[in-house]
Amino acid sequence: MQQVLAPKGTEPPAPELCRTRFARRPDVAGVFDGLCALVTGGASGIGLAAAQLLVTQGAQVAVLDRVPMVYEEKLFCVRADIADDASVTTGVRQAVTRLGQLDILINNAGVGVQGGIEDNPDDEWQRVLDINVLGLVRVTRAALPALRASQQAAIVNVSSIAATAGLPQRALYSASKGAVLSLTRAMAADLLPQKIRVNAVTPGTTDTPWVTRLLDQAADPVAERAALTARQPHGRLVTADEIAAAIAYLASPSAGSTTGTALAVDGGMHGLRLRTRD
Repeated sequence: MQQVLAPKGTEPPAPELCRTRFARRPDVAGVFDGLCALVTGGASGIGLAAAQLLVTQGAQVAVLDRVPMVYEEKLFCVRADIADDASVTTGVRQAVTRLGQLDILINNAGVGVQGGIEDNPDDEWQRVLDINVLGLVRVTRAALPALRASQQAAIVNVSSIAATAGLPQRALYSASKGAVLSLTRAMAADLLPQKIRVNAVTPGTTDTPWVTRLLDQAADPVAERAALTARQPHGRLVTADEIAAAIAYLASPSAGSTTGTALAVDGGMHGLRLRTRD
C-alpha cells in the first residue's frame, strides 16, 4: 500500500493524461492479451508493480493516481483524487475512453496511519475511511458500466494482514482494511450474477515507500525494521512484486472460478503458528 494523496488541505489536481517509460519483460507470457486494466495508486509500490506486471503479460493499463507519471505506449496515467467523486468519475471516464474497454479493476490506492483507538481524532478517522473505503467505492461505481460489458471482468481489492490479524498501533488502519475485506465479499455476491469476479489480496508488511517512511521516522530505524521482519514467519518483508503476482493471478482468466476469496501474501503470518527458536 502506498500514499497517493497530497498533504491534507491541498486542492486535487485536474485529471489529465500523462506518460513515461519502464523496462519491459518480453519473456512473460501474454495471459492478458486483448484485455484492459485500471490500477489505482499506481505511482509507486504495489500499484506500480501490479501495473507493470499486467503490461508485461499483455494488458493495456491505465493508472489512476494523484502523482504525475509518464509511461510508455501500453501504460499511461490519469491524474485523479479518489477522495473526490467528480475527479474519480472524470478520471475513470478518461481511462476507459483511452483504453477503449475495461476488463480489470485493481483497487490499490489508499493511505496508512498509525495509532491505537485513542490516538486519532474523528477527522482523521473520517479522512482515512473516506480514502481507503469510500475511495474504493467511488472508483468501482464509476468503472462498473464498462466492466459489465466485458466477458472477462475482474476486480481485485488490496486489503491487508491488518484485516485478519490484530496488530499493535493500527486501530484505524485495521478498521479500514477490515472494511475492504468485508466489502470484497459483499461485492462478489452482488456482482457474480453480472459475470464480474471480485477478490482481494491481504499483504503482510510490504517493502514499499510508505513502510520506508515509517522506518525513517522511528527512533531506531534499524531496530524497527528488524522487528517488522521478525514478526513475519518467513523472516523478511514481502516484496511489491510478490503482491503484484497474486493480483495478476486473481485478475487473470485462469482464475475464472475464483471469486469472494482473499489471498494472503504474508509469509504465513495469518495462518501459521510456528514454534519460537531457542
